[in-house]
Amino acid sequence: MNIIVLLSGLLIGSLVSGGFVYFFISSKFKKLSKGENSRAKELILKAKEDALRIKEEAKENLERKKRELYKKSQELELQKEKLQLRATNLQKRESEIERLKKELKSKKIKQEELIAKQVEELEKIATLSKEEAKKKILSEVEKTLENEIGKKLMDAEEQAKTEAEKKAKDILVDAMQHGATDYVAEYTVSTVYLPSPEVKGKIIGKEGRNIRSFEEQTGVTLDLDESPETVRISSFDAVRREIARVSLERLIKDGRIHPARIEEIVAKTRAEIEKIMFREGEKLCHKVGVYNLPRDIIANLGKYKYRYSYGQNMIIHTLEETQIGVKIAQEIGADVNIVKLACLLHDIGKVFIDKEGSHIELGVEYLKKFNLPEPVITAVAEHHDDHPSTVEGAIVQIADNISGGRPGARYEDYEAYAKRLKALEETALSFEGVEKVYAISAGRELRVIVNSDKTDDSAAVKLANDIATKIQKDHSYPGTVKVTVIREKRAVGIAK
Repeated sequence: MNIIVLLSGLLIGSLVSGGFVYFFISSKFKKLSKGENSRAKELILKAKEDALRIKEEAKENLERKKRELYKKSQELELQKEKLQLRATNLQKRESEIERLKKELKSKKIKQEELIAKQVEELEKIATLSKEEAKKKILSEVEKTLENEIGKKLMDAEEQAKTEAEKKAKDILVDAMQHGATDYVAEYTVSTVYLPSPEVKGKIIGKEGRNIRSFEEQTGVTLDLDESPETVRISSFDAVRREIARVSLERLIKDGRIHPARIEEIVAKTRAEIEKIMFREGEKLCHKVGVYNLPRDIIANLGKYKYRYSYGQNMIIHTLEETQIGVKIAQEIGADVNIVKLACLLHDIGKVFIDKEGSHIELGVEYLKKFNLPEPVITAVAEHHDDHPSTVEGAIVQIADNISGGRPGARYEDYEAYAKRLKALEETALSFEGVEKVYAISAGRELRVIVNSDKTDDSAAVKLANDIATKIQKDHSYPGTVKVTVIREKRAVGIAK
């Protein structure tokens, strides 16, 4: 309405203005000459035409605005009707929901009352309490369903084998092929061969000052009694042992063996070994495709060159594990970068031999200083756990076990090995119906012999799974442990 009033005002103003112009022009041109009067009439006529045109345009604009306003008012009315309809529907839905809630609540109360009444009647009839009846029913159900459980387990195993065995073999074999290295393991003894027995005297020096100086500078112990032609170097630190070996060989070759020369040669050798280790760290990083690591981490990775785990060189183990882990990650669609970095750094804690704590604790503490991705640190922290929390952590653990657990990679403590086999056998013997247990294939398989009268075929399948589950829960071991339950029924007849 305001727009209409405004337009009407404009039209009236235009007409008034046009009339005023016409009156003004008429009054002015009355006094003009005939020629000028003719010109004035033309101007007056043109003014009339302009006034009429303005009036018509204003009228058309007014009509157009009216039509637009009417159209918008119709649209608003339509939207208003839709909103009212939606509000009505929502109100109906809320009412229906409220009704259903009340109905469900009422039914639940009736159901609980009925259940309580039935339980009370059952207790009276059976002369059993609720808990006693529950136990009895569960016991009967378990006996009844034992055959069905066994059959289902057998079917599930066959299906899992059919679907997963080939794919798993392909992935692992392919991963191990990509992780193959030039050689498997190194077994070294830090021994220096002497050109002649007389050199021992020079190494010892007057009143033992040379050997004492050498041991102080290198942090190792020299054993000169092993053989007339050799010197054995002893130290828990492989880096110190390597520095001592190279230094001693250089001193023997140089021939000048005295405390000052020993100090000079050892210092020079230590600096060269540190350079060698840094280059080895860089080489290892480049081989696995990891770049831009902090120099301190690269230097510590280089220490792997002179460190061994159960006789397996740590550079070889790390390179092999990383290649296997990356291949598995690519096959199953895991985060390759996380797996790669975690495999590379998983044993970094083993280089800190002067600190207390496990290599996992020391490694995690060290890596946290460099703001590495949290999934990498988690995978390093869990690479010996039974159940890693991430897929990448599980891949690191699998790759570590493949590299370290395969035949020929490492040697073990035989006493600990025997203990582990005995513990596996005792775990299986703890189950009812088991008569004998034999751990074979270096503890990778258990042969369980059961009493055929107490255990049928279905129960044997269930028993094998139960033993495997308990071993997985209670023991740590490389690779897998296969549990084979043997049930044998013998019938003997005697001819007389």
